[in-house]
Amino acid sequence: MLTQPTVDKLNAMRLNAMARSFVEQTANPEMANLSFEERFGLIVDQQMTELENRRMKNRLKSAKLRLSACIEDIDFRKDRGLDRSLVMSLSGNQWVRRRLNILITGPTGAGKSYLACALAQKACRDGHGTLYQRFPRLLQDLALARHDGRYPKLMASIVKCEVLILDDLLISPISRDDQRELLEIIEERYDRKSTIITSQLPVKSWHDAMQDPTLADAILDRLVHNAYKIEMDVKGDSMRKRQRSLDQQADGMTN
Repeated sequence: MLTQPTVDKLNAMRLNAMARSFVEQTANPEMANLSFEERFGLIVDQQMTELENRRMKNRLKSAKLRLSACIEDIDFRKDRGLDRSLVMSLSGNQWVRRRLNILITGPTGAGKSYLACALAQKACRDGHGTLYQRFPRLLQDLALARHDGRYPKLMASIVKCEVLILDDLLISPISRDDQRELLEIIEERYDRKSTIITSQLPVKSWHDAMQDPTLADAILDRLVHNAYKIEMDVKGDSMRKRQRSLDQQADGMTN
């Protein structure tokens, strides 16, 4: 049987994994013990696996996560204030399917952004579209987009993603106009999509940190009641300082 024409046709149809699997099977005498249906099923499985891997890579690229983080690498030492059972439960992404939010608070260096990116990365791996935005930078981008015609497209990308990370909320005071932008985002996503927010301020201080109390009421009403709250802590060295120390130790071992 001439296999090359079949391989060429599969590659022409961009079914490259099927082509490779077909070639591998023809070179493996043990495959003769399987039925046609079983062999064809293995070929299709390999193509589907490649397709899913490609889609996952595209989702991770589009997410633009600030950190290369994953659930499996999270440090659950007691001095971090992290509830392992809660985090591992969230890694199942039920909160995404239920369109709930996650609010992560804690001091500088606690690892808030890492945890947010790790949860988002797991969501990407499980098929959910994700987008990372550092909130102060997002406000600047939205202001520029209003003047150059990109605003509808930029807002659409923020609103439609299944999981949105707003990192560093309220790291600096925000104006009433900024509050209106935030409310627009939260309102469009409310009960439709999930949002992860990180902030140095505890949730109870968010209202007072906003200029307009009416807008603050509206924002918090749509964020807080349907959210998991994770309050992180740092006792001793921050996670950044710990990581620098580990990097320096590794450099010393290689020199």
